Amino acid sequence: MEQRQKTGSSPFLKKPFGGMDAMTLRLLAILCMVLDHLWATLVPGSDWMTFLGRLAFPIFAFQISEGFFHTADVRRYAKRLLLFAIISEIPFDLNQGGTVFYPFHQNVLFTLLLGLWAISALDKARKKRTPGAAVKGVAVAAVACLLGTVGMVDYGAKGVMTVIAFYLFRDFPMAWAVQLAAMVALNVVWFKGWCLPLTVAGYPFEFPVQGFAVLALVPIWLYNGKKGPGGRWTQYAAYAFYPLHLLVLYLLFSLLR
Repeated sequence: MEQRQKTGSSPFLKKPFGGMDAMTLRLLAILCMVLDHLWATLVPGSDWMTFLGRLAFPIFAFQISEGFFHTADVRRYAKRLLLFAIISEIPFDLNQGGTVFYPFHQNVLFTLLLGLWAISALDKARKKRTPGAAVKGVAVAAVACLLGTVGMVDYGAKGVMTVIAFYLFRDFPMAWAVQLAAMVALNVVWFKGWCLPLTVAGYPFEFPVQGFAVLALVPIWLYNGKKGPGGRWTQYAAYAFYPLHLLVLYLLFSLLR
């Protein structure tokens, strides 16, 4: 399979400081993720941590879309995601339910894997340009979203749709504006959950905490299309960090509670 090329749009014609490469984006997402998980385990009450933590998933979803366009082997990419999703499930379950088997919530790597499956099907449909292929592509994407809900993966169907949105709107005219609209729809308009009571100009309203995820678009738009330092082992280390940090947080939480 030929390696795909990046042609995505950005509102920054000249990116400040040369932009952010893929490794820098990944490290930023990891930092935000760790802050969120610290808030959920060892540092409860520090809400600013989970506010920043909301930025992690959109960056990871964006990198799945970009990784799809850059990879030379989508199947190997999917197998790597599946492997680490399986490895991560026990540490994730320990954090979520305090047990090695907690079937009511699955880790975020399964969400990203479903998103990769969906955009792979949509990309095949786009290349074939036939009604049958289009129906199949949309059907697979719909099934992926359904599995995200039924399978109770992290972020559910909206998480899968986030990956799809970054794929679909990558080369749109004014792509950044469409991405912004999609992120607001997924994280503010359609979100149900914890909200902050705010007042602006005397008018009270509730702002969903998940809405902070929209801010992830700023570093995403600063992406310069470059891989950054490190090679394959650096990528594997980033994947391995997910289950390892979950396990460490669980052990620390168990010792301190």
